[in-house]
Amino acid sequence: MSRIPDVKEPGDVRARLEETGYLVDEGLAVACFLALRLHRPLFCEGDAGVGKTALAAALAEALGAPLIRLQCHEGIDASQALYDWDFPRQLLRLRAAEAAGAVDADRLEGELYDRRFLIARPLLRALETCPSVLLIDEIDRADDEFEAFLLELLSEFSVTIPELGTLRAEVPPVVVLTSNRTREVHDALKRRCLYHWFDHPGFARELAIVRRRLPGVSERLAEQVTTLAQALRSADLLKPPGVAETIDWAEALDALGASEVDAELAVATLGSVLKYREDAERARGLDLAAVLAGRKA
Repeated sequence: MSRIPDVKEPGDVRARLEETGYLVDEGLAVACFLALRLHRPLFCEGDAGVGKTALAAALAEALGAPLIRLQCHEGIDASQALYDWDFPRQLLRLRAAEAAGAVDADRLEGELYDRRFLIARPLLRALETCPSVLLIDEIDRADDEFEAFLLELLSEFSVTIPELGTLRAEVPPVVVLTSNRTREVHDALKRRCLYHWFDHPGFARELAIVRRRLPGVSERLAEQVTTLAQALRSADLLKPPGVAETIDWAEALDALGASEVDAELAVATLGSVLKYREDAERARGLDLAAVLAGRKA
């Protein structure tokens, strides 16, 4: 049985994550270490685009484990997240049995609810895959009933399927839950997890992330784009740009052949970083040339 690689201290986790290109601070390194050591889910909360989902992908790469993702949405239920029966295949089997003259109802029912007719959804796949990293993305989009279901599953890392019995993870998956805080997630679920708030990074760390993710972009361009993104976050926007948007902006400018950016080019490419008309209008009203000049000074 394959297991999650052993990590002896937070520094080991930090080093493994940085090898994948994901830079973490001390607080996040400690949170990830404890999640691995204690087999506790890690609840990541913060604005969109600050690296919550990317953390799960980086953990999977760092640990050499598959990433299994459950994207939450309004109305999601257990059958979509856990398992379902393959009714078309069951029906074909039933018709084949009837055509063959099979009359043993109990035996036929047992065959119809065999494991081969079970469709494993993300949660069940994560329980059955060792090692694995389970990403439960945007849990704040789901409803209270689904939260309660998750709480029970994450407490025992097992599930009971009436027709098959109880299936239990031999080694619990590494679980990362994310929330953009569109609504408050119940305390009961949060208490089951370790918690980490993702804030927007400071200039030096954000620049390091951009340089790590886009090594082909000129140092000058990376510095200027990071400066502009930091300025936009203080401009009272509806949706301040996250690190993901900063990277997108730098990548777009690099695709245009730019090795540095001026105010005119920055305005022309605002669609790479801002996604609301009101935010774009607000940004056009800022003195972006002064922002860039201030960084030079």
